[in-house]
Amino acid sequence: MFRHLGWLVGLTYKSPSSKRLPDAKPPPAEVKPVAMLDSVQEIAIYIHRFHNLDLFQQGWYQIKITMRWEDSEYTSVGTPARVVQYEAPDLGSDDVYGVWRIDDTDNSFSTQPFRIKYARQDIFLSIMISFNLSLARYEGLSSSAVILKFELLHAPILGNRSDLQASLDASPAAVHEFRIPPKALLGLHSYCPVHFDVFHAVLVDVTVHISLLKAVSYMLPSKVPSDSSIAEDVGGEGLSGSNQASAQVAAAGVNDIMLVKSLLAARDILLEELQKLSKAIDQAIDLTDFISKMDDTKFDSFLQENLVAADAKVSGQGKPQNGLEKVNGTSEFGSGELLRPLSRGALQNSFHSLGDQVLYLWNTFLNFHRFNKTKVLEYLRDTWAKDRKAEWSIWMVYSKVEMPHHFINGGGDESSHSAGHRRVSTMWKLTDDPAQTAATRAELHRRSIAQMKINNGSIQDMHIFGDPSSIPIVIVERVLNAPRRTTSENSYLRNLDVINSPGLLSGSGSESLNKRSSYSSPKKGRVLKIVVFVHGFQGHHLDLRLIRNQWLLIDPKVEFLMSEANEDKTSGDFREMGQRLAQEVVSFLKKKMDKVSRSGSIADIKLSFVGHSIGNVIIRTALTDSIMEPFLRYLHIYLSISGPHLGYLYSSNSLFNSGLWLLKKLKNTQCIHQLTFTDDPDLQNTFFYQLCKKKTLENFKHIILLSSPQDGYVPYHSARIDMCQAASLDLSKKGKFFLEMLNDCLDQIRAPHSENRVFIRCDINFDTSSYGKNLNTFIGRAAHIEFLESDTFARFIMWSFPDLFR
Repeated sequence: MFRHLGWLVGLTYKSPSSKRLPDAKPPPAEVKPVAMLDSVQEIAIYIHRFHNLDLFQQGWYQIKITMRWEDSEYTSVGTPARVVQYEAPDLGSDDVYGVWRIDDTDNSFSTQPFRIKYARQDIFLSIMISFNLSLARYEGLSSSAVILKFELLHAPILGNRSDLQASLDASPAAVHEFRIPPKALLGLHSYCPVHFDVFHAVLVDVTVHISLLKAVSYMLPSKVPSDSSIAEDVGGEGLSGSNQASAQVAAAGVNDIMLVKSLLAARDILLEELQKLSKAIDQAIDLTDFISKMDDTKFDSFLQENLVAADAKVSGQGKPQNGLEKVNGTSEFGSGELLRPLSRGALQNSFHSLGDQVLYLWNTFLNFHRFNKTKVLEYLRDTWAKDRKAEWSIWMVYSKVEMPHHFINGGGDESSHSAGHRRVSTMWKLTDDPAQTAATRAELHRRSIAQMKINNGSIQDMHIFGDPSSIPIVIVERVLNAPRRTTSENSYLRNLDVINSPGLLSGSGSESLNKRSSYSSPKKGRVLKIVVFVHGFQGHHLDLRLIRNQWLLIDPKVEFLMSEANEDKTSGDFREMGQRLAQEVVSFLKKKMDKVSRSGSIADIKLSFVGHSIGNVIIRTALTDSIMEPFLRYLHIYLSISGPHLGYLYSSNSLFNSGLWLLKKLKNTQCIHQLTFTDDPDLQNTFFYQLCKKKTLENFKHIILLSSPQDGYVPYHSARIDMCQAASLDLSKKGKFFLEMLNDCLDQIRAPHSENRVFIRCDINFDTSSYGKNLNTFIGRAAHIEFLESDTFARFIMWSFPDLFR
């Protein structure tokens, strides 16, 4: 009766036959031993060269490498499998101590210690370490990425070298991690530069080569453990030991099918990469016999069907198939359902055949690399450099705008000092604040990155990919070149072909970019490339070292001058600062020219400038000095980082303006008077108005202006040499003078008809959430200083347009 009542109210009663005592256990189910297949990831890391870019300390250094799965579910770590010293290190007895070593406690590999004495020193380590990464048994194929960790160990120079290793092991000086995504684990050949961090700026030339290889087969246990003989499903029903054993075998079969498919993909990838490398470096590899035998290897039709079926049964590679996938409370693979049409012998034969093929190709590659290591490194490095623009495009937004070819006028009277030109009566009126618009645009892009799933197949630098939403957003605005202003109304139409020239940012236009109408250079000899770095207000000559380091990575042959002429002297007159810089640059130029002339001839000179903050004003002032005139024809790149090119005539930062007022009143700082146009009662006689009249920008081949809407120290429009919202609404004399300065600067940037000048504006939008709420953030100083403390934005820009910096 109660059973019937229970049925009426929805209770479920089990039949008496299903009852058993709590401690009763069924006998263990006997399962026939099944041969299981296993694979191993072999990751070969070639450490070619250690290049000291900017280490602060001399001493002994050592590189330590470890490898692990990213997913914490995978407990195994990479185990050093083999070490090959493929070239004897070119080091003296004083520069090297000890040998490389493998530490069994953490499965790490460490290079031999080497001594760093000076900047731009090269240490050729020439060693290969191969790690094996295998999954624990029964885990199947991995969907986890691999974390490759490089540690830089440092020890000071000690009198007793016996204590050196203990000092090195104390703690790492810097760490650089890389992520190898699951897609790359089937096969990858890539250049992987290791830089560590901004305080330990080095370049370690590393190449990484990965393949999936077969491992030793093993047997499933012949008996299911008694404590797992009853597996509760989601409905509470128990699976018998025999059913679970069959299901376990079925799941193992699915894993084996997927493993065979992975080996097939690994073989094809390795073969394709070998052929690509052979063709790229023009070194033949005879694989004819291998390919003919590979083509003769036919898989049975049922195996091909099961490879497809496994794809359908195993949902992606999200998780390794550790056991049974439950769907609606029932086993997806029951009683060996998938294994009925599958011959275990054929599957194992296919596995071993493919495994042997992959191993043959892998050994062929290692041997090929040994004899062509330099060419392989150069090819992979060039490929990596070409891929930077696409790889980092996640954080970069590209747009094109046309430079105004008309005068921008505020209406009213035509002033006497512009009567010689035809003017347009209309004016740009900005209804929205450009800085706010740019900040909003960048923030929307940052939010989209937070929702993005980055799933590429290349090695990922964790300095960038570790927290993608915190990386600066770079908005690149390519300004299409318009012709110089003339009195002819049709001049713009006649020069549309100049605006749309295809070679503006491409290497194909390099010949036209390098033409100079006023200079005929010898055909043979060295091109002397010099870059001058100029700090800002109360700055240090090493402020721009991070930008310098990136430039050196792109072009190691460049000579650089970190200007010290105005260190501790940035409060005076800009004219005096410009004169000091001009003298310093000319002296440096002559010294380098004399040095090159003693060993050969000079084919050309490329003189570039990089300035931060008011350092840009000092650069432009120096270019007006008479002693610089002979060198103006050699000007190449001008990289302006948050420079106040139009002064502070319109500045919306009231707190910063108050600080400027105090500097003028209390310290009578001359350069602040000049920046704020209070150095003369008549605006026409002010320093900045006169500077804009001088041709300080027209001789540069390429001009790149970096700005940030978050930078409260330099007006956004002033850093961009662009229209200002306040000026666009100002019809007073002040507004007209601003527009005239803007027009004068843009006229200098416009290229002559015979040249294609690259003009780019880049907005850098930093992640301000990391700054916290403090005074620096509130007044806009944090972003202004971030230009000096971070090099990620510089990497994005410079590696996206490397031809401009070579």
